[in-house]
Amino acid sequence: MADCSSLEKMANTIRQDIITMLTNSCSGHPGGSLSSADILTVLYFHKMRINSKNPKWPDRDRFVMSKGHAAPVLYASLARAGFFDVSELLTLRKLGSILQGHPDYKLTPGVECSTGSLGQGLSIANGMALAGKLDKKDYRVYALIGDGESQEGQIWEAAMASAHYKLDNLCVIQDFNGLQIDGPVEEVMNVKPLPEKWRSFGFNVQEINGHDISEIISAFDKAEEEKGKPSIIIANTIKGKGVSFMEGQCKYHGTPPTKEEGDKCPVQPNHRFFVISTRLVFLTLV
Repeated sequence: MADCSSLEKMANTIRQDIITMLTNSCSGHPGGSLSSADILTVLYFHKMRINSKNPKWPDRDRFVMSKGHAAPVLYASLARAGFFDVSELLTLRKLGSILQGHPDYKLTPGVECSTGSLGQGLSIANGMALAGKLDKKDYRVYALIGDGESQEGQIWEAAMASAHYKLDNLCVIQDFNGLQIDGPVEEVMNVKPLPEKWRSFGFNVQEINGHDISEIISAFDKAEEEKGKPSIIIANTIKGKGVSFMEGQCKYHGTPPTKEEGDKCPVQPNHRFFVISTRLVFLTLV
């Protein structure tokens, strides 16, 4: 079980992987991938019971990436956790690659379900959690949803079902970075007040800083202790977290770095990075 310092380093490695992948592919979604890197790091390297050598281990914990466009952060996490070789990351979105633009469970080891049509992931997670209950398994199910995604009606239909079936083995994480492809979430279609809404739907609710590793760990631990109802962790995050010119910019929801922008944070394999004031600074090793 990793400590906070090592998890912070892994989160930044994953951010580096994301930039490498997207700069190389000239396609993809950096903003929401970078904002959720800390969350997935805690899940894959601290919290979840997984076996990279046996991805279909029946007693494994499950993770559903409902906001499927953030596939780069999932792929980087799976690669670093040993599900496939890190070199595969450079094949993102290429013909014949196991890493397509949205997660595909038939192609990618460790991916639990195909996602991309926004709003559907929580329903899938409900099914997994309910199956665990019926089969008397003790695995847990985690589902990451977006804030813009929460404008989809299916999210709230699924939320009703989560509470109705008392799925206390389900933990939803809402990546609340406040921005979607068309602008601020509040202006496109306001989803607030979120804590009150989720409580009214029967959820145990926590609000955290989604970039504070210790807070993320504590929230997952508390969710696991909750009995009789599902849990949601509303993680307040920054779109594009870790890359200064991407932070808080709607443009980078689905726009990869240009070559010129990539030159501001070069990420070739012979580069190493350091965290300075929570932003990534890449230095060449000679």
